[in-house]
Amino acid sequence: MKLKILFTIILTLNFAISQAQDLLSKKQITEDIEFLKKTLNEKSSYVYLNGYDFNTDFENYLKTLSDSTRLENFGMFITNTLAKIGDRHSSLSGIRGYDLKELLFLPFIYAPVNDRVVVLNKNQNKKLEILNPKFPYLKKIDGIDIKDFLQKTRPEDIKAPQETYFTYAVRDIRDIEKNYTLLNKTLSKEIELTLSDSTFNNDIILTVTPINKSQRQRPWDESFEVDYLRVKDEDYNKPVIIEKLFSIKENIAYIKIPEMVDKDEAPLHFDKVNSFMQSIQNDSEALIIDVRANRGGTRDLLYEFAKYLIHPDSIYVVNATKQRGPLPLPEDYKKSLHNRFLYTLSELDDEEQKKATEFLKSFKPIYALDENKYSEYYFGLLNGKKLGKSTFYYNKPVYILANEKTFSAASVFVSAFKGLPNIKIAGVTTDGSSGNSEWVDLPNSKLFGKISTMVSFQKNGEILDGYGTEPDIKIERDLNQVLWLSDMQLEKLKELILTQE
Repeated sequence: MKLKILFTIILTLNFAISQAQDLLSKKQITEDIEFLKKTLNEKSSYVYLNGYDFNTDFENYLKTLSDSTRLENFGMFITNTLAKIGDRHSSLSGIRGYDLKELLFLPFIYAPVNDRVVVLNKNQNKKLEILNPKFPYLKKIDGIDIKDFLQKTRPEDIKAPQETYFTYAVRDIRDIEKNYTLLNKTLSKEIELTLSDSTFNNDIILTVTPINKSQRQRPWDESFEVDYLRVKDEDYNKPVIIEKLFSIKENIAYIKIPEMVDKDEAPLHFDKVNSFMQSIQNDSEALIIDVRANRGGTRDLLYEFAKYLIHPDSIYVVNATKQRGPLPLPEDYKKSLHNRFLYTLSELDDEEQKKATEFLKSFKPIYALDENKYSEYYFGLLNGKKLGKSTFYYNKPVYILANEKTFSAASVFVSAFKGLPNIKIAGVTTDGSSGNSEWVDLPNSKLFGKISTMVSFQKNGEILDGYGTEPDIKIERDLNQVLWLSDMQLEKLKELILTQE
């Protein structure tokens, strides 16, 4: 009996300690906000560019504070506020160090098909299937139109390209307790799902009970994405992984790039890129480079492929950036930019300087940056004379296949090659981002996250963050691709290539 009482006391104390650790005083939050304001105003490259003034939201939030605030509430506020700035590295990495209460989930799997949500389940063989083939699409949740629902449940991606936002919000439908917290709604014991047919005119109501964490199903991902979710950076230096990424069929060469790996970490991967390109020089009629669901890394692969894709007599400016920081820039800032193959006008050779100067004459950036806060332009160039000394020019059609999860260095890859001779972008708009980000830790709450310190412009003057890069050939997934029965985007692209030969 005494042991039982002691055990109860210990559990109560542990719960009380945990609750206390999750509470922040008004003074602590005020200090954290002042720290974050100072950091953003001194370092963030994207603050104020889109017209959003975070200071107003900070001030209003402080006015509403009570003596103590839960960590998760403060975390949600910071996440939502920073997302409005439009910094995709900050948004997608998210503010970490807090958790929303997530004990209950919706059954089933939710997947994006163009602008609709299809409801899936797994059959006895663990294969994906449509939950109700006659009524495949989710129209409402508890009477809330699905589009209205989705617009409020992924605040961290509020400035993402449309396709990106939709895909991530749809995947998160499963997380119903978190979603109801964001919607400021009370989660009931039963939830009504309105399912609709292909016309969206005929509906049925399905009443479901939220399930616990152990019963939930994995969020939907592409089959080709799942294959590499558990592959680590160093694994791309293993032949058993590398060999599966390269193939040739019907004279169409295909290279899958799940991650923008570092050349020093995966030298065998780069060796394979070069040997494969050599092997297809005469044996292929076209090349597909697949960067769908590639979350980024370094720009090393961009410049490795450029050795073959840029004509030896050509020089192209493919990226123009400005770094936020103390001026003149300290050496560590310059080194970071050089690691991204970005250089000032004075660091270029005579021919490159001429090309960069010509580029600036017609370049119309969407933002005019304060010269007292941002560096001079740093240019990303593809110089065929320097790149292709020991290689050859692949003068056949090249197609880069991208989707709404193509991010960071992978989105730079797509943007850099878009519009160059013989190269077309296929798929859907990327989740563009390029920010040379730094980690920021708040002193009291211990929340932490990334902020970008560089503004990265595409050739057309748009930034990458929030805009992405649109495809030349739009190919959206279909239901068969959602069900993992085929890779329709890749198949359709191959069909297009074959009909053009």
